[in-house]
Amino acid sequence: MLDRQPDYRRQFATGLIVFLAILIVQIIVERAMGRVWICTCGTIKLWEGAVHSSGNSQHLSDWYTPSHIIHGFLFYGLTWLVLRRFSIPVRLGVATLIEAGWEILENTPLIIDRYRAGTIAYDYVGDSILNSGMDTVFMALGFILAWRLPIWVTVALALTAEITTGIIIRDNLTLNVLMLISPVEAIKVWQSGI
Repeated sequence: MLDRQPDYRRQFATGLIVFLAILIVQIIVERAMGRVWICTCGTIKLWEGAVHSSGNSQHLSDWYTPSHIIHGFLFYGLTWLVLRRFSIPVRLGVATLIEAGWEILENTPLIIDRYRAGTIAYDYVGDSILNSGMDTVFMALGFILAWRLPIWVTVALALTAEITTGIIIRDNLTLNVLMLISPVEAIKVWQSGI
């Protein structure tokens, strides 16, 4: 009898190629949209800790990085629910398509203007291509963590990230989505520290 075990190395390689292909398309589309490669300050930082600065959403990581990791947790859960019979590389590909689509949409005038009008991101100009690409990489990291970690650890990490960023910067994924979809003036006032 032939051994019918899946070739995990081949699946991993295929998943990586699909992920990189989608990421490259995302980068090409964002460049065609006129997005800048890196921060206009001319430097590349590993971490940008100032939320209300021209460097926010321009470097490798920032206070919104945990939100993208949580995207990966959520996309893993979603693909587990609706695509459970598909391999992890296929499900990661679907998650990457969703994230890349959001990153492209997020950097259109429609969403940039919406952030400025409905949230505390008054000076938001969109992401640099570097930051946007890293957001997709961090989503993939979150997806892989959710795949490998026990559910309770993934939930604990998500809650810790949400609570920590909520306390430190008065923003997180939950507040960001709420304020983008249906802004609440009281939350906006609290977030601005008034």
